[in-house]
Order: sequence, then structure tokens, then C-alpha cells
Amino acid sequence: QVQLVESGGGLVQAGGSLRLSCAASGGTFSNYRMGWFRQGPGKEREFVASIYWSSGTPYYADSVKGRFTISSDIAKNTMYLRIDRLKPEDTAVYYCAARLISDSAYNYWGQGTQVTVSS
Repeated sequence: QVQLVESGGGLVQAGGSLRLSCAASGGTFSNYRMGWFRQGPGKEREFVASIYWSSGTPYYADSVKGRFTISSDIAKNTMYLRIDRLKPEDTAVYYCAARLISDSAYNYWGQGTQVTVSS
């Protein structure tokens, strides 16, 4: 059973940086696409970034390009999301997700980690 555990969230001042981590277990992740999503207060959950674990190829939502960097460490089965120049509108619960490359939807989710950006 795939399990995903996020960490690294917290309270940060605007303009600062943060790195979120997602520790994955229970799967052969070379066959997975991993993703980060976020849900801000009163908003729907939205896609942020994804990465193919085997190739490291990243994809980003247009709204975060240039400030967000997704990466992975295969040896540690851990995925990361670095957020630079944080803005108050980045305040959200950030979720790690995984899906088999052959699947059309993410079917494994972490519990989320809260990021709060103060102005």
C-alpha cells in the first residue's frame, strides 16, 4: 500500500523560502508520476507541480513557474517542493500525490502540510 507523508510546512514571512518534503513508501516509484497540489482557504484544490520519478522531468502550473521547484531523490524515496519568494496567496494546505504512469488520476494522497505566509 502506497503511503505518502508530507512535512516542512509552517509559518513563513512573505518573501521567504520553504522546502516541503514528501516521503513515499509501499511502491515501486519508478513507475509513478508524483505531484504536489494545494488548497487555499475557501478555494478548490489545485495542481501545483508534478514529476516523473524515473526521468525527473518536471511540470508546473503556470501560476507557480519561476518560484516553485519540484525535485526527487530516488535513493531516499522522497520528493521535494521548494517555494521561493513566498506570497500570502501561497497560503494553503499542500498535498503530495502519486499515480501510476498508466493511470489517469492521482489515487494516492498524503495528509497535507499547512503553509501559512504572513505579509
